[in-house]
Amino acid sequence: MSLQDRIINHFTDSIQTKQDAMSCLCELIEFASQKIVESLVNDKKILTCGNGGSAGDAQHFSSEMLNRFERERPALPAIALTTDTLTLTSVANDYHFDEVFSKQLRALGQAGDILLVYTTSGNSSNIVSAVKTAHDKEITVIALTGKDGGALASILNESDIEIRVPSESTARIQEVHLLVTHCLCDLIDQQLFGA
Repeated sequence: MSLQDRIINHFTDSIQTKQDAMSCLCELIEFASQKIVESLVNDKKILTCGNGGSAGDAQHFSSEMLNRFERERPALPAIALTTDTLTLTSVANDYHFDEVFSKQLRALGQAGDILLVYTTSGNSSNIVSAVKTAHDKEITVIALTGKDGGALASILNESDIEIRVPSESTARIQEVHLLVTHCLCDLIDQQLFGA
């Protein structure tokens, strides 16, 4: 297989995964956007987290809220729990890496906030711990996952929303997570600020 054939395969697989996701995730994405808007209208905030590339996705969402997506509008309250290296490393060193998000969430999260988590496998211990903390604090969880949802899927409750990408490929899942992020940003802006 030539290098260009490999490139074509990546594009083709990405397109197919996005089409598969579109056919099963639209309603969940809409519902998640409505939950986020409800939280924001009630003077609450969105807290985001993930590991590796998923940390980048969490930060991307937060930056789109705090700055802007595709229109000029007031800043919206969002905090990426992945960005403070002093906090992350001190918690990981003094306690355990599993607590790097949950410890922050215990301090910063309030009932009515939203915890937006990104995880391709659903098996990251620090994400699972953060979700358990969110439940303790009456914070709704929106989980962007993939594969079979992992350990995370089994602990989500009835008020949480799982947006699970129908793929086993980490790369394809992350590509759809970015598209879902942009959909959420657009829907939030549309609901809050109109056309």
